[in-house]
Amino acid sequence: MIFITAIFREEVPVMNNITLKPFLAMVRKEVADHVRSWRSIILLGIVALTCLGSLYTSLSNFTGAISKSNAGNDFFFLNLFTLSDGTLPSFIVFVSFLGPLLGISLGFDAINSEQNKGTLSRILAQPVPRDYLLNAKFAAGLIVVSIMFFTLSFLVLGTGLLALGIPPTAGEFIRILLYTIISIVYVSFWLNLSILFSVRFRQPATAALAGIAVWLFLTVFYPLIVNLVLKGIEPSEMATPRAVYMYQKLRFGLVQVMPGELFNEITSTLLVPSVRSIGPLTMEQLHGTIPGPLPVGQSLLIVWPQLTGLIALTLLCFVLSYLSFMRREIRSR
Repeated sequence: MIFITAIFREEVPVMNNITLKPFLAMVRKEVADHVRSWRSIILLGIVALTCLGSLYTSLSNFTGAISKSNAGNDFFFLNLFTLSDGTLPSFIVFVSFLGPLLGISLGFDAINSEQNKGTLSRILAQPVPRDYLLNAKFAAGLIVVSIMFFTLSFLVLGTGLLALGIPPTAGEFIRILLYTIISIVYVSFWLNLSILFSVRFRQPATAALAGIAVWLFLTVFYPLIVNLVLKGIEPSEMATPRAVYMYQKLRFGLVQVMPGELFNEITSTLLVPSVRSIGPLTMEQLHGTIPGPLPVGQSLLIVWPQLTGLIALTLLCFVLSYLSFMRREIRSR
C-alpha cells in the first residue's frame, strides 16, 4: 500500500523501522478500535451467525449432498458453501448480501469522525506522512475483514471434516482459499467506497446513507432499470438465433458493472467446478463440449475478466479517496 501511495507523492519510500513504526502504530490503534467497537462487534456477530446458520442448513441436507456428490460431483466440501435446504440461503448468498454492509460499517466514519472530534488536525500535525492516516484506516479494516473471513472459511472446513471424516482434496482447498480471498476483495470495494464518502462528507450519517444508497441502487434498482430497458428491445419469437444471441450478450454486458454480480459470477464458477461458462454461447461454441468438472486453472480463466473488473473497481475507489484526502484542506477547530 505504501508503494502505491508513493507514486502520487512522487517519491520512493524508505522501508525501514523508522518509517514504518508510526504507520504500524496507527494500524494497531485502528484495529483495536474496530475490535472494541460495539457496532463492529454486533455486525461481525450477525455475519458470523447467519453464515453458521447457512452451514447448519447445508449439513442438515447431508444425505442430499452425498447423493449429489455420488451423482458426478466429488466436491463435497464445496457443497457446504453452495447448498441449502430451502429454509436459509446458502453461505455464499449470505456473504454476497451482508458483505457490503460490513464494508460500509467499517469505513463510513473513518475520516469525518476524526475531524468532528477535532483529532484530525492533531494527527496530521505529527511528523508523519499525511497519507499514513488514510492507509492505516484501510489496512485496519482489511485486517479485520480478512481475519473474519478466513476464520469462517476454516470453520466450515473443520465442520465438514468432522461431519464427513475425510480431509478435503487439494482442489477443494485451493478453491475455498481463492473464494475467501475474493470475498475479502469484494468487501474491500465497499470499504474503500465508504472511506471515500467519509472523506467527501463531513457527517458520518450522510456518508453511511450514501454508501447504503449506492448498495441499494446497484443491488435492487439498477437491475430493474436494465430489465425495463431490455424489455423494450426484446426480440420476438420469430427472431433469428443471431438476434437472440446479441440480445443475451447485451443483457450480460449491462449487468457487469455491478460489483455484486461480478462477485456472484466469480464465486459460482469457483465453487461449482461443473460451470464451464458464465456468458451466452452459440450452438457452434457448445458443439463438442463434454460435461464435467474443470480444474482450478480453467475456472480462473473463465472468471478472469470479472476478477480483473472487481479488483479495478476496488483500486479505483481507493485512488479516488486518496486523491480527495490529499487535496483536502484540514483546519483545526
